[in-house]
Amino acid sequence: MTGLPPDPAPDRPFGPALALALRGKCPACGEGRMFARFLKPTPACTHCGQRWDTHQADDFPSYIVILLLGHILVPLMIEVNSALSIPLGWQAAIWPTLAVLLAAAMIQPAKGAVIAFQWARRMHGFR
Repeated sequence: MTGLPPDPAPDRPFGPALALALRGKCPACGEGRMFARFLKPTPACTHCGQRWDTHQADDFPSYIVILLLGHILVPLMIEVNSALSIPLGWQAAIWPTLAVLLAAAMIQPAKGAVIAFQWARRMHGFR
């Protein structure tokens, strides 16, 4: 039948894509790995072939991590300081160490979430 408009592109719901990306899985198929190294996405999914090298996450994952760290650590520091009497020297070791560990744990899932959002919304080469 000619004259019919082409089928629209299939839906890419963000919720399932986000859940997969937070675990480092390919948001398109859920099978392949999203990252080749710690923060380096694979050029393409080994299972479905979806290309991941067109993303433009840039610094946004870092901003997300900084925002979350501030909202986690500042109230925690206030509550711990009001409940316990930890010497200042110990605090100078505890809080920066905790911040670095949490940031390292959160940056890859945050980057995966940003890339999954771009993929779900067909942004930056994910047409």
